[in-house]
Amino acid sequence: MFSISLPSMIKKYLFVFLFFLFSGLTAKANFVYDATCIDAYKAILSLRMNEARQLIQKEKQLNPQNGIVVLLENYIDYFSLLASENKNDYNRLKENKSNRVSVLEDNDKNSPYYLFSQAEIYLQWSFLKAKFGDYVSSGFDAKKANGLLKDNNKKYPDFLPNQKSLALVNIIFGSIPASFKGVTHFLGMNGNVLAGIKQLEDLKTQLPKSNYSFYDDEVIWFLCVTDINVLHSKDSYNKLMAYISGMDNNSMLKVYLEGYVSSKTAHNDETIRFLEAAPKSNQYINLPSINYMLGVAKLSHMDKDTPVFLNRYVNEYKGTSYIKDAYLKIAYHYLLQNDSEKYDYYLKLVRSRGYAIDGKDKIALREANEPKPDLDLLKARFYFDGGYYNKATAQLSNKDVNNIKLPRDKIEYYYRVGRIDDKINKNYEAVLNYQKAIALGKETSYYYAANAALLIGNIYEEIKDYKKAAIYYNQAIDMKSHDYQTDIDNDAKAGLKRIGQ
Repeated sequence: MFSISLPSMIKKYLFVFLFFLFSGLTAKANFVYDATCIDAYKAILSLRMNEARQLIQKEKQLNPQNGIVVLLENYIDYFSLLASENKNDYNRLKENKSNRVSVLEDNDKNSPYYLFSQAEIYLQWSFLKAKFGDYVSSGFDAKKANGLLKDNNKKYPDFLPNQKSLALVNIIFGSIPASFKGVTHFLGMNGNVLAGIKQLEDLKTQLPKSNYSFYDDEVIWFLCVTDINVLHSKDSYNKLMAYISGMDNNSMLKVYLEGYVSSKTAHNDETIRFLEAAPKSNQYINLPSINYMLGVAKLSHMDKDTPVFLNRYVNEYKGTSYIKDAYLKIAYHYLLQNDSEKYDYYLKLVRSRGYAIDGKDKIALREANEPKPDLDLLKARFYFDGGYYNKATAQLSNKDVNNIKLPRDKIEYYYRVGRIDDKINKNYEAVLNYQKAIALGKETSYYYAANAALLIGNIYEEIKDYKKAAIYYNQAIDMKSHDYQTDIDNDAKAGLKRIGQ
């Protein structure tokens, strides 16, 4: 037996060479959605951010150049900012975008995740920038994301995650209001809402049989938000709840979607049930909007603990939306409880706190400076919002409109009765009451008349009387300087587009 003795210097250099050789092999730039990354992604989608960070740190130690880690870190910023709406955090975190894209550009160019991960970061920041008012930069990020996704789709047509994001781009640019079409033309972008939704629905059926089944909850989230906010579907509750039922039972996002969908489709009892069952563990990210939704649902149910949840919302929330609206709802709760002292106190908070940026907050500020509302109309409004149409009808059934003193309240009376008739499919009566609201309110700044015209247009569109639908959609557009004007105008223009006008 013999051995080879090497000089110490040669041994040293050989060791260094072998170290770098094997280090290079183990730290090779790549994109690996391994079990740890999938668990981290699922934790993020369930809004368990501390758990997600721990898993990401574990992956960094095992595979320091895994590009998926960079994408997951962006997901954390994305969902955290969507939840908090904190402008200071946004300004601090938005610099991460360019740094992450630069890191990804140096990764494995032969992976389907190479272009996709960059596109996802651009797309997520496009959404965030739009939310925080950076609209021009948001548009350019969306354009960049779209280009990357299309290039990746050509290279890897069977890569299913592409379809998720291409569908979103289709929906976003297909739903941009007519008044902003100049921007889309400038960016060279266009879209089709229905085509985008079809892409998501097709993907929903394909994912469970694929290697990308972990994307299912994110696709469900997009399907729900699109159906509620873009399609404004009337009868989608059962379909959307069927989607949501398949989500991770330990997910705060699931609870949020259950509450959001039920609240937007007038299933108020379910809203309360879902949101009261929200997990209280500090392993989940704080989601102030759950308290806002629960407080609003409690108000529609006339529950005495309504202020508890709305006060939690204004104390925890760091953004700019619905603070004045929440204080006004607390004030109205106490007004209906005949507590004039607390009513006056919260009216002062409406005037002094929050921001008058969102339409709801603008209306809250105006109502706080106007005469006290009619109590029957106020109760009927909250019953209606909760889907308690029989209670809303009973509240107004014995009310003589001739005894209503304020013009504002007379307009709202006809509008509210029309809304109730509309919801219980009494179309003829709904149109008559809407027309009375239009006659009284078309020259005012209240939204009742313009929205009444929009809703008559919806009724005629539904029965395929497109000529009359067009008349009322145009009437809604012609009314100016009223609450929610941009939203009502955009919905009326979308209606005209649907009927080919």
